[in-house]
Amino acid sequence: MWKTRVAAILVLIVGFGIAFFVYKSEPSAYANGKVSSTFLSKFPFKLGLDLSGGTHLIYRADVNQVATSEVSNAMVALRDVIERRVNLFGVSEPIVQVQEGSIGAQNEHRLIVDLPGVTDVNKAIELIGQTPLLEFKTENPKAPVASKDGTPASVDPNDYYVATDLTGRYLKKAVLEFDPTTRQAQVALEFNDEGSKLFAQITKANIGKTIAIFLDGAPISTPVVREEISGGRAQISGNFTPEEAKQLVGRLNSGALPVPISLVSTQTIGPSLGAEAVNAGMKAALFGFLIIAAFLILWYRLPGLIAVFALSMYIALILTLFKLIPVTLTAAGIAGFIISIGMAVDANVLIFERIKEEIRGGRTIADAVETGFSRAWTSIRDSNTSSIITACILFWFGTSLIQGFALTFGMGVLVSMLSAITISRLFMKSLGISRTNKLTSFLFGSGFTGARAKLSR
Repeated sequence: MWKTRVAAILVLIVGFGIAFFVYKSEPSAYANGKVSSTFLSKFPFKLGLDLSGGTHLIYRADVNQVATSEVSNAMVALRDVIERRVNLFGVSEPIVQVQEGSIGAQNEHRLIVDLPGVTDVNKAIELIGQTPLLEFKTENPKAPVASKDGTPASVDPNDYYVATDLTGRYLKKAVLEFDPTTRQAQVALEFNDEGSKLFAQITKANIGKTIAIFLDGAPISTPVVREEISGGRAQISGNFTPEEAKQLVGRLNSGALPVPISLVSTQTIGPSLGAEAVNAGMKAALFGFLIIAAFLILWYRLPGLIAVFALSMYIALILTLFKLIPVTLTAAGIAGFIISIGMAVDANVLIFERIKEEIRGGRTIADAVETGFSRAWTSIRDSNTSSIITACILFWFGTSLIQGFALTFGMGVLVSMLSAITISRLFMKSLGISRTNKLTSFLFGSGFTGARAKLSR
């Protein structure tokens, strides 16, 4: 028995430690989607776009050079590249969506980017604009011919080259290298399997001709093809300094755009719900917890009091997980967390009702507690399993808003199973009640009645 009590004390100490961890990082000021903290500031709560505000950007994608059958794939690739790019800058859960066509613009394809916590529009544009457009172009057979006096017919390099299907979309990686002879910095490109095939086809069809490498619409290298190049490797030698080549490698590896984009509109979004909604959610959770605690204590008495302790530890533990993972909290996510508190209470109610049935059946309180937890487990397991499956389905098929709800709800259900079964059971067993008298009968009673248990001998 003493081992059980020591374990219960240790659990209480850990619980208070977790609660202290959460309390010290409690919201004191909201800025850039993060909660400032006076303790362990490495683990702040992160707030979503609806609570912290952010930047809303709309880009128009130029798909004129993309085959109609490939437009959808190109837009998906564009979305993935932009999302990967902004993630490198630590933007929490950016929302990047593709919008294809409209009533007034049937062939217009747009990219909508929401950046939580980024309220500086220029910074947001910089995050997207630093991603380069890499293109490979071949000589244009219909290029303008120079005049008799040698004056170029056109100063636009795009007139002398035509686009190919090979773009940064097929880039696997870029590496900084140095020419072994001149020690000049250059960028080595490696394409994926599909890009390697395209590159081999292009070089084979243009032996003795120039293939121009364009970056953001400007030619940076115009090498002459001597032979077919297989293996999917190319080099860019544009008289770079080592710093410029290193920066280009980083930009290319962070994602070269498969199609060019142009900024249509920008908007700074103030938090639609903001700190007021956070405070309202916290108040709702607090008042809900107090009402539940009062019900448990008044109706189930001593077991209800133990359930309140277990529920408090559950709340501290789940909030700590939200901080450490971290989970980006939205209004829907807070709602999922509050609902999970109700699920945790539901498990305790099932356990206590089973204990009451065992006591009414003639068992001693000690036996009723042990048997009640064992028999209630199957019901708790089945109900929580169905809730977890529902959360998984919502997360898999839902949008970002629904996913936030599903994530906090699913995590809450998992942790509540631990608090209801393990922690409550440990505390109950640590009491060491084996005999039944008037006091224990009252403490284990329900509502306005006492516990009718067989006296143990």
